[in-house]
Amino acid sequence: MTYRTNALKALTVIGVLVLMAGCGSGSGSGSPSSSASGSAGAPVHGGNLVFAAVQDAQSMNATTVFDNNSIWIFEQIFQPLYTVTNDGKGVMPWLATSYTVSPNKKVYTFTLRPGVKFSNGKLMTSADVKFSIDQNRKATKGWAYLDTAIKSVDDPSPETVVINLKYPWAPILADLSLFANGIVPNNYGGETEAAFYTHPIGTGPFKWDYWHKGSALKLVRNPFYWQQGKPYLNSITWTDVPNDNTRQLQLKGGQAQIDQTPAWSTVSSLKSTPGIIMHLFNSTQTNYLAFNELRKPFQDAHVRKAISLAIDRNALVKAVLFGNGKPANSLFPPQVPYYDPSTPGYQFNLAQAKQQMAQSSVPHGFTTTILIPAGNSDYLTISTILQAELKPLGIKVNIQQLDPNTANANFQAQKYDMSLTLWTMDIPDPDELATFAVDPNSGAKSFFTSYNNPQVVKDTHAAEKTLNTTQRQNLYNFVQSQSAKDAFMAFLYYSPYPYATTTSVHGFYVTPLGNMHMENVWLSK
Repeated sequence: MTYRTNALKALTVIGVLVLMAGCGSGSGSGSPSSSASGSAGAPVHGGNLVFAAVQDAQSMNATTVFDNNSIWIFEQIFQPLYTVTNDGKGVMPWLATSYTVSPNKKVYTFTLRPGVKFSNGKLMTSADVKFSIDQNRKATKGWAYLDTAIKSVDDPSPETVVINLKYPWAPILADLSLFANGIVPNNYGGETEAAFYTHPIGTGPFKWDYWHKGSALKLVRNPFYWQQGKPYLNSITWTDVPNDNTRQLQLKGGQAQIDQTPAWSTVSSLKSTPGIIMHLFNSTQTNYLAFNELRKPFQDAHVRKAISLAIDRNALVKAVLFGNGKPANSLFPPQVPYYDPSTPGYQFNLAQAKQQMAQSSVPHGFTTTILIPAGNSDYLTISTILQAELKPLGIKVNIQQLDPNTANANFQAQKYDMSLTLWTMDIPDPDELATFAVDPNSGAKSFFTSYNNPQVVKDTHAAEKTLNTTQRQNLYNFVQSQSAKDAFMAFLYYSPYPYATTTSVHGFYVTPLGNMHMENVWLSK
């Protein structure tokens, strides 16, 4: 995997994109260009695509849910004012076409794209935008933390939205591109919030059909979609297939056209399998070992440091990724602006690991459990390696395999000792990850670890209000280096997004932030 940028280059690109948008340019009306998969001439309409997913979605409520398998589905239903560019480094106009900003950087005035309709045929107006952003920023949990700078939202005319900030906010456009700020009908179209999200309505390329929980969720073509001629597909069905082998058999047998996250051990063979295309998309994915500080002895930094030092990340990259990645040094992935390549993190050093254990509250070791989703062969391999690597420290690790949906729920409820987890960025700014990961009051309880370093939290929020890129870099450098020293999670590795598709799938592309514009996808006969 080749990582395509460094922090300075990413900052420059984002600065240019934001400047262009601020000047009112970039009012394009189409999707970000996509890299076609096995392009076979002009796109054709029709077809029903089956997407074999590693687990079921949790919820369609975009303002509260945290898991990717929900996010990547409802991003096909809900759309924000701005969206992520194809390279994942900036934002571009989407349901808004342009904006202006006041001299004091506190008032943003957006012009909405004309003629956009919801999937029920009703015209989208500024009242819908105001309602949607207000719902997210006033939520008591979820993603409200990304809208904390918003003082009020006004809708002076049907095609104009004004966002008033409490103070200048560096990531405002990036934050508005988040799915949680996607637009829904004003007042949920007269329904309660709970009722609305059982059959949600948005402006996206696909609309609701059904959800048989634990089995399949289906979306169908939105006939009122604002991009003329799109989407190409009649429908997409996401099936809940947690077992790696089963997904691959379904792909090869034609029951599915996309396999989400094939096991890394099969990537090489899939590359040479007739009728299959193996994709390794540039990514912001970072894999971690999370420690629950609500459970002993993980409040003890010496224990966390010892475990982090005992992990041979190069061996993990070789044994799990088969070389398709690199060891992680920071909370941030390299694709994210303000990533600091000089953050040391903790790399393998067994002597130092033993020294940390000797200084800990459990110098002779302890017994603990690592939580992983059943059916995930890569996570089982990692856990087995960790069992062996922690044994010299006197740490006995039991592996707990649960249904993926239950494992995810237990992780978020902090019903675990240690757990394997991962992150993919959703916006081209570290604001989302930094606050999610290190602020115990963010709604995610510091990535569900209960980590709390007041200075790290302070600098994270100072970076949000700092418009000077050099000062932001310095603040985020501290956040990265100090959180690494605190070892609140063990940063394991960075890897691409592996997706396998049949050769009948065209136009499928995943941005480094995980976004998929499924309106561009079509099936050849």
